[in-house]
Amino acid sequence: MKILITGGAGFIGSHLSRHLLTLGHQLTILDNFLPQVHAGNTELAADIAPHARLVKGDVADADAFKAALIGVECVVHLAAETGTGQSMYEVARYERTNITGTALLYDLMTKMPGHEVERIVVASSRSIYGEGAYRCNKDGIVYPVSRSSEDKQTGYYDPFCPKCGGMCVTVPTPESAPFQPSSFYGLTKQVQEQTVLLFGQLMRISSFALRYQNVYGPGQSLLNPYTGILAIFSNLARTGRSIHVFEDGVESRDFVYIDDVIQATAACVVGDAIGCHAINVGSGERTSVFDVARGVNTFYGSQSSIETTGAFREGDIRHGMADLTHARSLLGYNPQWKFRDGLQQFLTWANKAKPSTTGYERSLAEMRQRGLLHGRA
Repeated sequence: MKILITGGAGFIGSHLSRHLLTLGHQLTILDNFLPQVHAGNTELAADIAPHARLVKGDVADADAFKAALIGVECVVHLAAETGTGQSMYEVARYERTNITGTALLYDLMTKMPGHEVERIVVASSRSIYGEGAYRCNKDGIVYPVSRSSEDKQTGYYDPFCPKCGGMCVTVPTPESAPFQPSSFYGLTKQVQEQTVLLFGQLMRISSFALRYQNVYGPGQSLLNPYTGILAIFSNLARTGRSIHVFEDGVESRDFVYIDDVIQATAACVVGDAIGCHAINVGSGERTSVFDVARGVNTFYGSQSSIETTGAFREGDIRHGMADLTHARSLLGYNPQWKFRDGLQQFLTWANKAKPSTTGYERSLAEMRQRGLLHGRA
């Protein structure tokens, strides 16, 4: 199959490229090598470059996108701006890449009546759910709205039941959950996936919106301060700096290892599934942020102190965990990696690179200056 991967030089894109190349597919990669993500690198990985056609350009650039699109049968649309916090003050930038770039794909295809695209996969995000699913003893499964700054400032971090106002507990979030993004990034991913599924139906193109949870693993950027707490904690622990954990440290995420993400993504590209679907891609477990920090410290034998500061960022959610029922049924998806094992792989790889905390400190200052970070962090 002739496959275009937008953002194919990035973390997920590189892993997916290697996998698809081993299966014998022909790849075109469209990437603009954004410095924030690629840290100055402007070329494909050495093991990918000889086997893929590279188009250097932006997904919002019609000429570049058109050149990449010619002759392909499948598009895997990974290119995106991905910083939840950054999206709240780089609004136009996130809109241009995530929304305009996706709209341009369909604008081009409607003007290319002879296009060969028969399958599209887009990287969506669990951020479209906002807080996601909870269970209330009185009202059953509910979907709380974003937590208020006032509650968090008083040290109460858990969402309330939106019906009775009482306490509720987190449960795995299914794809049927309502859209309630709490960040502009989440909103752009919502619009992006709805665009793909809408045009998939209209154009009769099998289309899959993969709602990735917190993806991690070897190869992710260690210097991009806007995504990836594993990279941030790794750099802090290796430099002996204190690890400041937001809120009370109990907040949790569904960390899904890169190999499992590739399993699900490849199943949409080369599998038998047809139609238009939104699909959760996660690990089936959730891990508290405090436990992440402790695991990083233990691995490195670091003397870094771990402090829960009570600080919080606007747009952050409390908990996240995916219901994988649909992914198992449609794709045969079965995550293989437990977090403790994936963490070992990631930290072993990360330890080969020189640590730096400069970008992270700058990102905190930017958020505080814009009123998006509260408390000591």
